[in-house]
Amino acid sequence: MAKFQPLVNGQAYSWAQIELRILGATVAGVTAISYEDMEEMQDNFGAGNRPVSRAYGKIECKASVTLEAAEVVALQSVAPSGRIQNIPEFPVIISYLPESGVIVQDVLNNCRFKGNKRDVKTGDMQIEVELELMVSDISWGTK
Repeated sequence: MAKFQPLVNGQAYSWAQIELRILGATVAGVTAISYEDMEEMQDNFGAGNRPVSRAYGKIECKASVTLEAAEVVALQSVAPSGRIQNIPEFPVIISYLPESGVIVQDVLNNCRFKGNKRDVKTGDMQIEVELELMVSDISWGTK
C-alpha cells in the first residue's frame, strides 16, 4: 500500500511549478504539454462467461507540446536543414518543482517532432504552435 503523504502547506502540483527541457535547454515559452502511454489489454475467455486470464500487448506512447512561435523558430535554427523533424532523437524532461515537497520528473524518451505548422487567425495576440511528438517510452516519476 502506498504511503500517504499530505500536501505541504495545502499546495498541489500545478502548471506554475512545471519546468520543461527540450534538447537540454529549459523552455520558457511552453503553453501546454500532453503525454500518455496506453497498453493493449484483453480478457481471455474459456469455460463459462467470465474471463479466465488476461493478455497484454504493446505499449504505445503519445505526446504533444505547445510552444510560442519564437521557441519553434529557435528550434528551427539548430535543426539540420531548418526542419525540426530532422533533429535526432532527444528526451523531453518535465519536472514538477513545488516550493516544498517532492520533486517529480517525467521523461519522454527518444522523441522526434512529427511535423511543424502554424495556425494563426485574426485577433490572435500570441502565436502558439502545437507539435506532435513521436515517443518510444515514458519514464514516469523519476527523481
